[in-house]
Amino acid sequence: MRIPEIASKAIATFFGVGYLPKVPGTFGTLAAIPLYLVLRRLPIFLYILILGKLIAVGIITSDIQEKQWGRDPSRVVIDEVCGLLVTLIARPIGFKEIALGTALFRLFDIIKPPPVGIIDRRIKGGIGIMADDLAAGAMSALILHVIRRRGWLS
Repeated sequence: MRIPEIASKAIATFFGVGYLPKVPGTFGTLAAIPLYLVLRRLPIFLYILILGKLIAVGIITSDIQEKQWGRDPSRVVIDEVCGLLVTLIARPIGFKEIALGTALFRLFDIIKPPPVGIIDRRIKGGIGIMADDLAAGAMSALILHVIRRRGWLS
């Protein structure tokens, strides 16, 4: 798939959010919440289909921008967007659940516990940029699921 340079930058930075000077990953995560609020209304198969396409495009654009900006550039935040969408794949509707999922995702993305840190160190390119955030999202989704099932947010 060939993506024009301007589109690649727009997608990789999630329409410029990645250019914010402080904590662009956190802002990328927060910027994904409105997208999530739209996607959660879709049937689950469409949510997963769109997420899969976004991940594929994220891998391509992250790879392009890494070649231009250097290894795992902080301006690339499409990985945070996809990671949060993975975290919220069960499509919670309550503010507490969305906020907790967002906080869990940011925690795992920042501290990089295994396997997140291992993926971050060992996999290069666009796949590497995306994969550690997808792993952090999967870990967050699992913990959020357990918390929801136990009723600990009630």
